[in-house]
Formats: sequence, structure tokens, C-alpha cells
Amino acid sequence: MKAKRNTPSTRIAAAIEAARSLGVFRAREFVGRGFSREYLRRLGVRGEVTQLSRGLYRYRKFEAGEYQTLVEAAKRIPDGVVCLLSSLVFHRLGTQAPHAVWLALPRGHRRPSAADLPVRLHVYSKVSHAAGIEEHGLPGGTVRVYSPAKTVADCFKFRSKVGIDVCVEALSDCLRQRRATLPEIERHAKICRVSRVMRPYLEAMQ
Repeated sequence: MKAKRNTPSTRIAAAIEAARSLGVFRAREFVGRGFSREYLRRLGVRGEVTQLSRGLYRYRKFEAGEYQTLVEAAKRIPDGVVCLLSSLVFHRLGTQAPHAVWLALPRGHRRPSAADLPVRLHVYSKVSHAAGIEEHGLPGGTVRVYSPAKTVADCFKFRSKVGIDVCVEALSDCLRQRRATLPEIERHAKICRVSRVMRPYLEAMQ
């Protein structure tokens, strides 16, 4: 039995399948699948992929539903962590519906350029930025999101930006839905240095 020949057409088909499985991807991820950048250029000419920004591409039929913007933001700003209102939406806490993806960056990090993507950036201390990160595999890639407990503490930290009513609603939903325990929330409150601010609200909900 003759082995199947690796013809140009089958190679292109394989490249298309690689782009499809990646969804939103960087050129180096595509190359890591065994294809040269020339095949990426060819897929672009054929309309199979769209370039989102320098080195970042999306398969033409890629759909991640409600998470599509989160995935694109995570690929565009890999050091960012989904935070505050966007994290609340991800965890189904509260009733917020932000028009932009809220991302946290560590203090001292160069602010990336993403003018064509609805992103709102917030600066965290390095300790706070590294705490409570969860990784979620979604269609098109992995997204880093703060845990429910860390998100609630962050909201109180940035209460002047999100509003105290949002903070209280998030805390109430988090406890009611058992998304985090009181010790977990208190631990992140210490990290965010909002223990005194949160104490009356935590005591009222015990």
C-alpha cells in the first residue's frame, strides 16, 4: 500500500486545520505546529486567517461566543489578568455588563497598545497582581482570571472606580453562591490591604 503523498493541497489543508484548532493565535504558535510563516501568509491571501495585530491572527470561522473578546485580549496582552467587572461577569457574580475587557497589569509594566480592542487597564502592585490567578481553557486559548475571592477584594480596593454598591453585590453573591469562603475572602482582603474596609460588610453577612 502506497503512503499518502504530502502534496501542496494537503499541506494547505493541514495548515487550515491547524489555524482552526488554534482559533486566535500568535505566529510562533502556528510555526510550532510545523508550518513556516509562508503558510501563514498563504492562509491570509486565501482569507482563511485575519491579522488582528502584529504577530496575532484569528481563524476566519473562529467563534468563542461571549468569551471571544476575552480570548483576543489575553492573546494581545499576555501579562494581563481579567479583573474587576470583567472577572465578575466571568464568574457570574453581580449584574455588571462592562463594554470593555478589564485587565490588571503589574506596576512597572509597559502599557501595551490595543487601541482597536475595547480594553481597560488597571495597575496592581506586583504582589496583588500575582495573587489569586486562575487559568481557564476556552475555545481559542487560555485566559487568566482572578478567582471569585480575589475579585471581590479587588472590587473593594478599587471601590472608587466600580462603586461600593457593586462591591457589596459581588460579596453577597460570592457568599450566597458559595464561590468562596470567608477565610479565602479575608486572605485576599489582607493582600489587597482592604481588611478594615471590608470588615463591617463581612461581619454583616456572617
